Amino acid sequence: MTAVRVEVDTSRCCGAGMCALTVPEVFDQSEDEGTVVLLDPRPPAGLRPAVREAVRLCPCGTITVRETGPDA
Repeated sequence: MTAVRVEVDTSRCCGAGMCALTVPEVFDQSEDEGTVVLLDPRPPAGLRPAVREAVRLCPCGTITVRETGPDA
């Protein structure tokens, strides 16, 4: 299976919170600004479908998932 790396651009985040609601193991929200906080940039395979759903649900295009090669 291919490993992935999750990246976020907090400057684009509007604080909708769909990512944190969809995958709280990977995303949270800043208490001060309400913007995304990335908890796990290399989520396990079991969470990857939910991470991709969070990407799809993000209204600001804040989240990027990049394939990095085979899981080690």
